[in-house]
Order: sequence, then C-alpha cells, then structure tokens
Amino acid sequence: MAAVLTSAGGILALLEDSEDELQKHALSKLNETCDHFWAEIADYIEDLEKIFENGGPNAELAALVASKVYYHLGEYEDAVTFALGAGEQLSMQDSSEYVLTIISKCIDAYTAYQQGTSEHLDKRLVAVVERMFNSCFDAKEFRQLAGLALETRRIDILKRAITESENVGEMLNYCFKVSMTLISHRGFRNEVLKELAEMYKSQKTPDYFGVCQCQIYLEDAKAAGELLINLLVSGEVNLAYQISFDLYNAATQHFLIIVKNMVGEKSKANGDEKPAIDTEVGAKVQKILGGNYTLEVYKEFLSRNNHADKLILVNTKAAVSSNSIFHSAMVMSNAMMYAGTTQDPFLRDNTEWLRRAQNWAKFNVVASLGVIHKGHTAQARKVLQPYLPGASPEGGEYLNGGAYYALGLIHANHGADIIDYLIEQLSDREGTEVTQHGCCLGLGLAAMATGNEDVYNQLKDKMVFDNAVVGEAAAIAMGLVMLGTNDKDVLAIMLDHAADTEHEKVIRGIAVGVSLILYGLQEEADEQIDSLLNAKDSILRMAACHSIATAYAGTNDNKVIRKLLHISVSDVSDDVRRSAITSLGFVLCRFPEQLPSTVMLLCESFNPHVRYGSCMALGIACAGTANAEAISLVEPLMQDSVGYVRQGAFIAMALIMMQQPFSNPKAKWLREQLIKTIGDKHEDVLSKFGAIYAQGILESGGRNVTARLVNDEGHIRMQSVTGMLLFTQFWFWFPLGNCLSLALTPTALVCLNSDLKMVKNINIKSNAPPSRFAYPPQTEPPKEKSKEKVETAVLSITSKVKAKEKSKTEEEKSESGKTDSEKDDEKKTEEKPEKEKEKSSEPEPEFEMLSNPARVVTGQLPLVTFSEENRYHSVRTGPIRSGVVMFSNSKPDEPEEIIEITAIEAEEAAPTVVEPPKPFKFNPELEDE
Repeated sequence: MAAVLTSAGGILALLEDSEDELQKHALSKLNETCDHFWAEIADYIEDLEKIFENGGPNAELAALVASKVYYHLGEYEDAVTFALGAGEQLSMQDSSEYVLTIISKCIDAYTAYQQGTSEHLDKRLVAVVERMFNSCFDAKEFRQLAGLALETRRIDILKRAITESENVGEMLNYCFKVSMTLISHRGFRNEVLKELAEMYKSQKTPDYFGVCQCQIYLEDAKAAGELLINLLVSGEVNLAYQISFDLYNAATQHFLIIVKNMVGEKSKANGDEKPAIDTEVGAKVQKILGGNYTLEVYKEFLSRNNHADKLILVNTKAAVSSNSIFHSAMVMSNAMMYAGTTQDPFLRDNTEWLRRAQNWAKFNVVASLGVIHKGHTAQARKVLQPYLPGASPEGGEYLNGGAYYALGLIHANHGADIIDYLIEQLSDREGTEVTQHGCCLGLGLAAMATGNEDVYNQLKDKMVFDNAVVGEAAAIAMGLVMLGTNDKDVLAIMLDHAADTEHEKVIRGIAVGVSLILYGLQEEADEQIDSLLNAKDSILRMAACHSIATAYAGTNDNKVIRKLLHISVSDVSDDVRRSAITSLGFVLCRFPEQLPSTVMLLCESFNPHVRYGSCMALGIACAGTANAEAISLVEPLMQDSVGYVRQGAFIAMALIMMQQPFSNPKAKWLREQLIKTIGDKHEDVLSKFGAIYAQGILESGGRNVTARLVNDEGHIRMQSVTGMLLFTQFWFWFPLGNCLSLALTPTALVCLNSDLKMVKNINIKSNAPPSRFAYPPQTEPPKEKSKEKVETAVLSITSKVKAKEKSKTEEEKSESGKTDSEKDDEKKTEEKPEKEKEKSSEPEPEFEMLSNPARVVTGQLPLVTFSEENRYHSVRTGPIRSGVVMFSNSKPDEPEEIIEITAIEAEEAAPTVVEPPKPFKFNPELEDE
C-alpha cells in the first residue's frame, strides 16, 4: 500500500536546502498538496516570499504556492499579486476553483482599468488576460470571448472572435444582442455598433437588416437613408420596403423625416436627367416611412378581428352607481377595449348616459375617441368634427380641448399632417385654459421626438405664462417634443421656472417633461439626476425617479437599481417612494423575470404607497407575460386593506394577463374577481375604478394588442416607454391614463407582396393546439327567468277523476303502440348524446393554419412557420417577427388572390351633448285644443 501523507512538515524542511533541485521538488509537492495542508504551509509563507524575491530558478513556483496559500486565507489581492509573479506556472487550462477565482479577479482589475474606474494597471495582469484570450481562441469558445471582449472593452478581440467563428452572421447577431442588453456605457456601445455595422456590410451576403438596426440606435439617419437609396438603385425593392417598415417601427419621427426627405430628393428628376430612383417606388417608400401602410394594415387587422366582449361594459354599467369616477373609469375602459379598432358601439348605444358628463368628464370622453381611432390619421378631423371649434353648442371648451388631445393621441409619433393645425389653434388668443391644455397635450404627442423649434417655442410661452392648467400640459408637451435630446438650455429653462412658480401642477408637468428629455441617455443623465435627487422639493425628487426610469429603461443597471431601492425606503415623501418603486419596472423591463425577487419584500411593506408602486412595477415589466412569480406577488394585494393598493393590483394583474387564453386558469379567475369587485356595494370607490379599468386593459384592442416596452428584437420601444410613463401619471390626472394606448402593439403578422397588398394564399402554420392561444369565450347574455306559476287549489274529487283519465289513456297507448312524434323524440334523445360523445372524443389538432393577416401573440411567435410549398417567400431570413413582412413571388405570371382593404369611412362619433332642434315654422292650426 502507498503511504498516505499526513503532514507537510518533511517537505517544508527542504525549502531551506541550498540545492535548487531539492527545493524545486519540495515546491512541486507543496503545490500538489496545498489544498490539504495550506494551514501548515502558511507558517512558512515568509520563506516562500524570500525564494520568490531572490529570483532564482524556483521563484515562479514559489510564487504559485504562496498565491494558493493567500487564496485559502481569503487574501485575494495578495493571491493575485503572487499569481501574476508565477508566470507560466499558472495554468489557464486548469478548471480548479483557485484558477477560476484568480482569472476572475484579474479580469475584474483589467476591466476596471479599461472602464476608467482604476488608474493603475500591472503589466503582468495584461499578460494573464492575453493568455486567457488565447486559451479561449484555442478552445474555439467564441461566445465567451465576445463576452470578455465587450466587458474589457477590447474591440480588436471582439472583431477577431467574430471573423474566426464558424458562422459569422449568427455571431454578429449574438454580439449585437449582447451589446444592446449588457453594455451600460452608451459611448462604448456606440463604438461597438459602428464596428458591427461595418462587419454586417462586409459579409459575402450583406445583412442589411443588421446594418439598419445599428444605424437606428446610432441615430445615424443619413447612413440609413444612403442604405435605402443604394438598395433601390440596385433593384432590391422588396428588401428596401422591408427595411422601411423596420425603420418606421423602431426609429424616431425626426429620424424618419430625414430618411424620407433623402429618398424624396433622389426620386425627383433634375432637368432632362432621369431620377436615380423610380418615382412610383420612391413615393411608396416615403409612404411606408410616414406610417401610411403600417397604420392602414393594422387598422384593417384590428377592425376585422375585433373580439371585444360587448356585454362586459353593459353589465358593469348596470352594476355601478352614477358616480363621476365610475363614469371616467368606464369611458377609459371602453377606449382601451376598442383601441385602434375605429369602432365605438358602447358609446353609440349609451348617448344619454354620456350626456351626463360635466366639465372635465366631457374632456375625457372626447379624448377617449383618440384611443379608439388611434392611427386613423386620414379621417381624424372628420371623426372629431362635432367637437372641434364651431360645432359644439354646449360645453364647448371642454369638448374642444378633448378633441385637440384626441388628435394628438391619433397622430402620436406621426403627426406631420396635424402639427400646423394644432399650432394655429394654440395661437388663438380666444382659447380658454381648457382648450389650451388639450391643445398642448395634442401638440406634444403629434410632434413627439421631432425637436421642432417652432413647436417648442409655442409651448414654452404657454408654460412661462404661469397658468396652472395650461402650464402643466405645456411642460409635459415640451418634454415630448424634445424627447431624448438632452438639450441643456431647455432643461435649464424648465427647472428655473419650477423654482419660480408656485403652482404644484406646473412643477409636476416639468417633472415629467424633464424625465422625457433625458430618455435613453444612461450615464450622460447622471449629473442631472443627482442634482434633482438633492432638491428640497419632493416633486423634483420625483422627477429624478422618472428620469432614471426613462434614461435607464431596460438596462438592468445594478447601480441604478440600488439607488432606486435606497430611495424607496429612505425618502420622506410617499410620492417619491412610489415613483422610485414604479421606476424599477422600467429599468428591468427587458429582464422581467428578475423583478419579482427584487420587489418581493417591498410588496409586504407597511407603507401602502410602496405596495402600490410594487404592483405598478410588476405590471409594467411583466405585461403580457403571465409571469407566475409576478402573479403570486400581486394576487394577495388584490385583497389589501387600502383601496388604492387594490386599484394598482387590479391594473397590474390585467397588464400581466393581457392576451392570456382560458387554458391559463388565472385568466378566468381574474375576470371573475373583477366582476365580483365591481358588483360589491361595499367595495371602495378607488378599487372599483381599478377593476373597471382593468377590464378594458384585458380586452385591449379587441383582444388583439398587448402592452410592450420591448420589441421582438429585444430592444426598447421609445413610444411605449413614453406612453407608459404618462399612463402612471393618472394618479394625479385621469385623462393621462389614455396615454397607455401609446404602449399598445398589435400582435399581428401581416404579409404583403411586392405591390404592398395583402395576399390571401400564404400558408401560415402555428405548431400548437388552437386552444393554447385562442380568444377567451364571450360573456353569455343572461337567460330569461320563467315566471313561477302559483299552485291552484285542487279538490279531492278532481284529482280522482284525472287519475282515472290518465290510466285510461295509458291503456289505449299500450294497445295502439307509440305515436310517430314520440318515436322521433326518442331517436333525437338517443342521437344527441352520441353526437356529443363523438365531438368530445375527437382529439384536438396539434397545429393550426392561420390566414393573412394573422393574430400571433408573443408566446406563439417561436411556433409559427411559413410553408415551404408557398409560391411566396419571406424577404427576411431568421426568426419570424411580428408586424409587416414582405414576400417575394416565385411565380409572378400566375394570378394572385388579394385581400382588399375595406375603406372604413369615418363616422361622426356619438354625440355627448343635446343638439338644438332644426328651424321650423309654428302653425297655430295644428295646436292641440
């Protein structure tokens, strides 16, 4: 048997020997047994350090042993120092815990230096990191290399990892996704995106979609315009159309205007010279960039597939009293239910009920029409004509103001056609504070992210006029117009006015406006955020929380999360605490699965504002996901002792459960809970408001839309973040709840051919049972109760006579046999259960064929495929994305079946005021005597 080593004493004695070979032997043995005898070796650490400092042939080995001893002692800095001195003795191929820890510490130190958080760098540390890179290259671990390169900011290593990988295209997509989700420094991310854009172009088959995505986030509109022009000139028309649709879905309005103008210039003929781009094709690209085609097909999809449950609002109206709060809740719920469908049956069926609205309630009713007709830009003025100036006989200013706001909601982020009209109305000196309030909000939404100086100056004049009602709307609108610009002058003007004004409403508007200006800036906004956090005014500290939400939306930045959590438990203002927790939903919206564990303890806080904020954060981040952990946290808060906490819980749960079928048991349960709450006469008014609004959210867009802050590529949707932030302000001002419509996205897959028309015979296959993603069933109308008959008194002799007659007829039947009708009845009763058995025994198909345009919910997208037998083939390669998809036709000579888009003529919305009678002549002869 081999002797078992029980002590390192004998080996340690050899360290004092002058023979290098014996010393080397001792150090080798100590290196092998250090994990077991490190405590004993620690007494000789000075001897090991001397051998290392003397620089003999065994110096590196001694340094390695000393490093391992310090590692076991928990002295990691010393362990790293001696590990660097070990040189080649430190094996990068070793997967032991010691080696992994040392490498991790080395990379952390190198990363800190590269990121500018450390001023000193040991040159030996660079050698260790380089060896780590080389070992990854040898092992062909290219994804790990890409992650290390991005973390250590080594673009040269990143480029080499991409070019040496087996699948360059797949590696580029991976690096793009990682850079957008994990890099917190905006400047470095832009450098990476520039390199990726060049590499996308330099492939054998250039990936123009990847180039386009990079240019959007680099805000390089000129480069995107040149890319489109080059594609059009080279004849890649379908590809150019698809990229134009992608640009419209992701880019800002200002970006799109630049690209649109560039294409327009190339489509014009210069003298006798032909235009570089075909005029007709150029006009189509401009229409796509303007949103005309996208809005048209989405309107068609939402109108055709409207499955909103009409009885929900009817039953709710019957269950609640005629309270102004319930009136507003039902109006907003109805708006969400029919958002984008251009249909308003409930309003038309309840015009008398609508006429009860007074003052600002009228404003909200008309504004809700903007949600219902969202994107219906061509007919917007005609729809709202009864409420625009000159057409409103009663309550004119509230109807006019609501109509202006509705125009903004309809034209949100694509308002080129309406901006001039709204500027003209805002300049009207006869306008009241109500009309100017609505006009400011509408103008801000229409001119969102354009940076339009004319619009900004008009709004600034209204803000500094210092009217509370107008100033609040003007400040919010200024933020919308200057969205994401980080304009220092604008920020200074707004904050100076916040210090001078005495109106809290104006300061609140400035708080929201400032946060919108700082959208997407990340670390560039830190200085402004810190300044706001140190303000004495709690509303400005609330502005800091909003600014963190917009500047760091979807970044998952640990520093910011810690800051928000600290504010949520330390600030003296409940409003600031609530805003801080709500902001967590924005910061973690790209990683919703991480949020429940973050707010778990806050959901049990003693402070109801913190509990409310936790609900809203979960609703915002987990919208449409049906996240089980989020549901388990929100569900108990639906029974909270505080009314507004229950309100937040209902709304949050509705957001989480959007578009969930009844195959999810919580979907049916939630609807039952909402009906129960609304029907409870003892329930709090605020919680009933939340339950009514939650019903509308569940039915949003006829059950064909979802609230999403992140698109299919995993990137933040600016319009959704903006809309969701404004929606959270309904705590202070109900009409801002309509801005939730900005965050809604149709879950549609629309297939177009090269003529930009919807084709009928495209086979879209969903590889899942139909019930898995089916619409929830409609509410059944109440059954008519049959009147109970009163029993009549029966004499004893009468019952005896009837009994005799009955026995007599039974004898006759038995003799003559059964009647034909009785035989038929028996057959029917036998056949009915047999049919039911056959129907129930039929197995549900494992797939479903969808028709164009198709409803494809978020969880269904990975399961959708296009049939290979199609004559049509998607221009876009890779995973299927929702939205508009261009298809090329492999058999252009054969006739095509086209789906005609129904031209929906705008109807005047349901009147909310009693119109005066038409002129007539009085005839005394017809008067009653």
